[in-house]
Amino acid sequence: MVWWRWLLVVSVSCILLTGCSVNDSIGKTLRVATEPAFPPFEFQGAGGKLQGFSYDLMNAIASAANFKVSFQSIPFDGIIPAVQAKTIDAAISSITITEERAKTVDFSRPYFKAGLAIAVRNNNQDITSLDSLKNKKLAVQIGTTGAEKAKSIPGVQIRSFDSAPLALQELLNGNVDAVINDAPVTLYAINTGNLQGIKVIQQLLTEEYYGIATAKNSPNLTLINDGLDKILKNGAYSKIYKKWFKAEPPTLPAKSPFANQANGNKANIFTSLNVIWRAFPLLLQGAFVTLQITIISVILGLVSGSLIGIVRLSQIKPVRWLARAYIDFFRGTPLLVQIFMIYFGIPALVQQLGFTFSFNPFVAGVLALTLNSAAYIAEIVRAGIQSIEPGQTEAAESLGLSATETMGYVIFPQAFRRMIPPLGNEFISLLKDTSLVSVIGFEELLRKGQLIIASNYRAFEVYAAIALVYLCLTLLSSQAFSKLEVWMNPVRQQRKI
Repeated sequence: MVWWRWLLVVSVSCILLTGCSVNDSIGKTLRVATEPAFPPFEFQGAGGKLQGFSYDLMNAIASAANFKVSFQSIPFDGIIPAVQAKTIDAAISSITITEERAKTVDFSRPYFKAGLAIAVRNNNQDITSLDSLKNKKLAVQIGTTGAEKAKSIPGVQIRSFDSAPLALQELLNGNVDAVINDAPVTLYAINTGNLQGIKVIQQLLTEEYYGIATAKNSPNLTLINDGLDKILKNGAYSKIYKKWFKAEPPTLPAKSPFANQANGNKANIFTSLNVIWRAFPLLLQGAFVTLQITIISVILGLVSGSLIGIVRLSQIKPVRWLARAYIDFFRGTPLLVQIFMIYFGIPALVQQLGFTFSFNPFVAGVLALTLNSAAYIAEIVRAGIQSIEPGQTEAAESLGLSATETMGYVIFPQAFRRMIPPLGNEFISLLKDTSLVSVIGFEELLRKGQLIIASNYRAFEVYAAIALVYLCLTLLSSQAFSKLEVWMNPVRQQRKI
């Protein structure tokens, strides 16, 4: 009887353990990163619903391997660093398996065969092949194999954008001669009618495979590969492929072409310092550009903002309301949206009217920053002028000075001294806000850093170096404005004497 009881206990325990392990497998949820700006693979449909080949495929893999998926939207150039940092469990975002990437993350077996394509405007007859791209202007998505391919073409000027749609819009606006991008994405945009006036002149410049990325030695890789193997065998993969591409799927390799690559980026203090040191020359070039655009924008913003601030105090109601409307619009809308509206929106709108028009990225960036800073400076100027005692105006009028002379010789010089601290804050804020013009392919400090990360995948070290450069710039700016404040303060100067 004793042995029978022990057998019963062991049997029940085995059943419970088996049930627990099954429940654990089914209940496991993987955080999977994508960038929903790459149709037909990843994009947002009606109502913001995530759609595309990648989402359908990942859900099918999860169902076959008995786990759940939580999709997280991350910019493409930040996906590999996020996988490395293990803030996400996996990534399926049309990531091409390359030897360099395989040194930093582990890829699943290939799930899609792709290649690069050259897209040009319909009226372009000069570009017919890869060789004819020499000395041309190209748009690419940052961190992609298209960006790497563009670097190999002699004499090209490359503009990098955060997403493929922005690169294609740059081509549509006539700011570049061609776009090198993944062929399925470009063809989908053309075939759906979302981009008119663009054609593909050469497909599949390379043979590439997409893979699902996981951290090095991640246990999730086996789970994902098991699910992928199952849907390839049971026909689920073929159904998903036909749904999105209306064709039979090609034969895929059984394993990653760069499997089991050694990690060439093992972190330690010396390699991190070396990465930062090697990044500094390019970052300093970007810092110089950042200072240029900041100084020009502040000077133009100060002139226009001063005029708007004075108009804001006008006795004429329509004029005063117009100045108020300008200030409310540029203070009430995000600077990033304003940059997009100016650089992409205005040329597209003008071209719809039948005119040829395009913006230089530098001009567009300066214009957006100037218009935005002018709204803030206008309020600083208004507050500075109103802080001057009314007796000053009365005294100037008693001496026979006109309103313009009173403002120019009496009120504004005194008010300007009081404006220096808030103007210094505005300068520092604008210095940091210049990082936003990176979204239009302008290579200032932040974009230089992003381009470095796209090649070495050392996000922490490079971003730390960027932060250090910004800190140095803001500290120097703060000291310069403090010196200016002392120099323009007559009371402090008398104390020194």
